[in-house]
Amino acid sequence: MSPFLNPVVALLMLSMVCTTAPAIAQSLSILVPPNGTPVSNWRFVGFPKSKADIPATRFELTEVQGERALKVSTRASYGTWVHDLPQVDAGRLQWRWRLDQPLTGGKGVADILTKPGDDAALKVCVMFDHPLSSVPFLERTLLRIARNLSGEDLPAATLCYVWDSVHPVGLQGANPYTQRVRFITLQGKGAPLAQWLTENRDVAADFARLFADELPAGSAVPKVRAVLIGADSDNTGAESLAWVRSVAWIP
Repeated sequence: MSPFLNPVVALLMLSMVCTTAPAIAQSLSILVPPNGTPVSNWRFVGFPKSKADIPATRFELTEVQGERALKVSTRASYGTWVHDLPQVDAGRLQWRWRLDQPLTGGKGVADILTKPGDDAALKVCVMFDHPLSSVPFLERTLLRIARNLSGEDLPAATLCYVWDSVHPVGLQGANPYTQRVRFITLQGKGAPLAQWLTENRDVAADFARLFADELPAGSAVPKVRAVLIGADSDNTGAESLAWVRSVAWIP
């Protein structure tokens, strides 16, 4: 494979292009309603079919210590649980999550700053309708190629909130494969395990900070087009176990 096409393949993988989007919801429903019925607007998305040999991360609606939640488990796998949106304003996003088993085992060391270690036991990401005109020329060209190859309108900007067990809280950076995905570690090395923690983020402010180089002064933050929950251990071959519930936009 040519070095030029490597970033294109990375975009295809990171942008999750193997399923067709369902009817778009008018808002982001809570992940687990009070009656325990799964929200139909959420859908599983994995690697492109060309990577079908990579196992899928498991997403199961079940209970942990009496609370209904989404169980997220990896085993040398990759997968996301996606909720599409009709381009809504970036407001405050709140959720509860817990990590019971960090990435363990496998052949490599998980490190989100490196390509060989680019795995995460748990992350909540927001995808934006970022204009191509704001993207640097080379990356804009690669994104266009990836869109043509996939037949999908791949997002130009994705912001991920990561639970990481290697780096400290507050680490910010870009995915080692592409600048189209940037992250913040909200829970880091030493974070308590098997304990529910609540996150509340000003998504617009976080986007403006992490994508400041592509947001001209005075420009509005792009609309949100999807929210996803993800976990992967395909690079390191490790295993992990985590839970998420009560994902919702709040005033």
